[in-house]
Amino acid sequence: MDYMVDKSGPYYDLFSKSQRVNILVLGDNDGLTDTIMLASYDMKNQRVDIISVPRDTYYMRKDYKGAANQKINAIYGSEGVIGTAKAVSNTLLGIPINYYAVIEFSDVEKIVDEVGGVPMDIPFTMKYDDPYDKPPLHIYIKKGQQTLDGETSVEFLRYRHGYPEGDIGRVKAQQTFIQSALKQAIGPNLPAVVKVGLREIDSDITLGMATKIATKAIGLDSQNVATYLAPGGSKTVNGASYWFVDTEQAGDLVEQIYKSGDVSEETGEAD
Repeated sequence: MDYMVDKSGPYYDLFSKSQRVNILVLGDNDGLTDTIMLASYDMKNQRVDIISVPRDTYYMRKDYKGAANQKINAIYGSEGVIGTAKAVSNTLLGIPINYYAVIEFSDVEKIVDEVGGVPMDIPFTMKYDDPYDKPPLHIYIKKGQQTLDGETSVEFLRYRHGYPEGDIGRVKAQQTFIQSALKQAIGPNLPAVVKVGLREIDSDITLGMATKIATKAIGLDSQNVATYLAPGGSKTVNGASYWFVDTEQAGDLVEQIYKSGDVSEETGEAD
């Protein structure tokens, strides 16, 4: 997917000089991408930066009618991975996308069990039932520190009804989960985890590249993993709620990630 690089984009020179590998990670839920993340791995400086793009991000498509079709998570169902990748790249000012990975709930369950579970501090008891969801949703996770197994991890990632910030709260919870999961995975067992991922996940990452990334990432310090939310704000337009990405702030974020070799995980600012 290297053709995703826009040579006319404002940051083309910055992108072309970088040795980063960028992977678009999509969480598939019945034809919609409820989770959209751009994972950028700087193999030279041993750093991972993950940008979450809210599923309600506004992305205008003239040929599609209806409010729901102007949300970025609807693109996957009608235009597939390539259409979604183009939209994410455009939203993040032409950031290159080298590979994709489409993850289903069953994939998450197997990968989490392979790493031995994911430690999480659950902020409140999560309880929700929806027998009509696909697959049916039955969630019950007690508040407190615990290690989530594969099945419970899926429940945690699917939970969306109790966060004060709504879907943005869910995105932040997913980021916390990803950071903890990566901390568990990084180490001598990482190649085995990657092997499970390659077997289960729909991805165009080659075995050679996956092996290269896994070998390099064994020595990655979990402190050098940072997560970000595509900057912007929510707004209701014609009765529909959207997340509007701030172009100027998105540009600042892209520059920060690509120019700095040491970015503070908590503040997102260069030290």
